[in-house]
Amino acid sequence: MTDDLLSRHDVLLADLDGTLYRGPEVVPGAVEAVRGAADRGVPTVYVTNNASRSPGDVAAHLRELGFPARVEDVRTSSQAAAAMLAEQLPSGARVLVVGTAALADEVRARGLTVVDGAADADAVVQGHSPDTGWRVLAEAVVAIRAGAVWVASNVDLTLPTERGPLPGNGSMVQVVRTAAGVEPQVAGKPAARLLREGCGDARRPLVVGDRLDTDIEGAHAMGAPSLLVLTGVSGAAELLAARPKLRPTWIGTDLAALTRDPDDLAPGPRPGWDVTLDGATLVLTGDGTGDEPAVDALRALCAAAWEHGTDDVRGDGSAAATALRELGLADRAGR
Repeated sequence: MTDDLLSRHDVLLADLDGTLYRGPEVVPGAVEAVRGAADRGVPTVYVTNNASRSPGDVAAHLRELGFPARVEDVRTSSQAAAAMLAEQLPSGARVLVVGTAALADEVRARGLTVVDGAADADAVVQGHSPDTGWRVLAEAVVAIRAGAVWVASNVDLTLPTERGPLPGNGSMVQVVRTAAGVEPQVAGKPAARLLREGCGDARRPLVVGDRLDTDIEGAHAMGAPSLLVLTGVSGAAELLAARPKLRPTWIGTDLAALTRDPDDLAPGPRPGWDVTLDGATLVLTGDGTGDEPAVDALRALCAAAWEHGTDDVRGDGSAAATALRELGLADRAGR
């Protein structure tokens, strides 16, 4: 068997938005990577915090984009949120749904009753919907203040799209949190539940995602290794400043990293680059001899930043300056 990252794992727990696609567009190479993993006996479970679509709709969309996806391969935060409610409420309990029809369907599937007003609500469940407005948020606040159980499908502040990051469910949750003065229970990542449900009987899962505060933190929560791909939300600056629970095991440009040597993907010294400390500033020097000079520089910088507790960086030499510019890290020294 090839001694690459994929050979160490028996299931991929893959995020969707920003990892496999951005809006309607496939991330280049993602289909080939997922299909290649399946050909080697490593299935992909599609684990998404987005509660706006049903598992069936998500699977259909993935198949349209070329991914091998069955309904049972999809795990959504709407499923996890409805399960959390059912564990705490009696059959038939009344739930105010702040979200789409897909979220409401998951609630009904658990034997609970969907209502549209605060007066009748035993619980509130909140998931992403582009149509969420003030009136339903106000009903949620009234219900929560009256003691209703509150479950949020996820608390992602932004949602990656082809137009860039746009407000996610977490932004709307923050509105309710501010007005109600209550913290929600969270069903999706970074809580471990959604990822564990996707793991099934697998013993060597790999969490793959684009976001430190959901995918990577979720991997830490379930005690699994993680691969951060640089195709979505989290970038170099966020990586350098990451607290321990947000640090990935491996860093890849994209999903092609699955077929690379894990040692080449790990944060740490990289051929062609040196990182030294000048006061509180990391100084990058070298010529980047690897296949991915900028990302190799990032791997070296991350190890040094995490060791020394600083994310100030500057480059010494044209190759270093070019790498920092490609990473969006130019002009960060002495901030």
